[in-house]
Amino acid sequence: MAFASNSHRDPSGIYTFSSRPRAVENRSKYREPSTEETKHHYGNIMYDRRVVRGNTYSKRIVPTAAEPDPAEIRRQQANRKRAIARKQAREQLRPSTPEALQGRKHIDVQTELYLEELSNVIVATDIECQTDAFLDRPTTPLFIPAKSGKDVETQIEEGELFDFDVEVQPVLEVLVGKTIEQSLLEVMEEEELACLRAQQRAFEELRNNELAEVQRLQEKERRHNEEKERRIAQQREVLKNEKEVAEKIAARAYTQQYLADLLSAVFTSLRRHGYIYDPVEKDIETNFFPWLMDEVNNRLERRYAAREILDTIIYDIAQKRLERFNEQERQPAKSDS
Repeated sequence: MAFASNSHRDPSGIYTFSSRPRAVENRSKYREPSTEETKHHYGNIMYDRRVVRGNTYSKRIVPTAAEPDPAEIRRQQANRKRAIARKQAREQLRPSTPEALQGRKHIDVQTELYLEELSNVIVATDIECQTDAFLDRPTTPLFIPAKSGKDVETQIEEGELFDFDVEVQPVLEVLVGKTIEQSLLEVMEEEELACLRAQQRAFEELRNNELAEVQRLQEKERRHNEEKERRIAQQREVLKNEKEVAEKIAARAYTQQYLADLLSAVFTSLRRHGYIYDPVEKDIETNFFPWLMDEVNNRLERRYAAREILDTIIYDIAQKRLERFNEQERQPAKSDS
């Protein structure tokens, strides 16, 4: 039955479930498409997905995260690869038993402190058997169908069944006719090929003549174009030269008009700044005057030196005379006393 469920908790904390009874609706034999009007919300607890039925040990554990972290997966894979690589490296570095020499083999030996007798030794024996060689398959016999009917014989005399001269005549006529027809066809084909070759040669000659005429016309047109371009270039060069000459004349006239009063001012300024000068005057100013001044300075220095020496001599003589005069004055004073 289907019920309208109602669940609640008592004040004591016990979970209770109750549903109101109602009549079951009539269901059709076949399943009908579910619509919003016909869709029923059942409250049966056995249809609840949260209720686990059956063995709880094999229940599906829902992961907490919807999807694992790709970075965590890559990290786990990298750790797994590194662990496998370390294990392989340890196995390679682990010392192993060397291979046995030729004609010898390794056997298991007890290495314990107390030897133990091995009584359960399994006896092994080698048994050989040889199968028969394969036989060649016999050849398949020729198929001969079974004979049916009866064998009879008759006697045919010469000329009764076949006359070669008479019977061969239509064959020869056909052969000769076909040969002549084929020969005529080959001759006609050769004549047609000869006509085609003649037409091809005539066409090639006509085409060569037309090509030669086309090349001549093209060469003529090329010469005309080159002559036209040369004439145009010459005319352009003439116009360019005339324009340059006119520009030069205009520039010269403008320059003459502009520099008419400028020439005297430029020469005056150049003379003032010393760019244009008299060579004699320049030589006197740059060579003679400095030499003259040096000589005058030397003469004056020598004169000043002579005067200083003379003044020094006069000063020394005057000092000596003054001292002598003072001594002469002191001597009469001593004699008087």
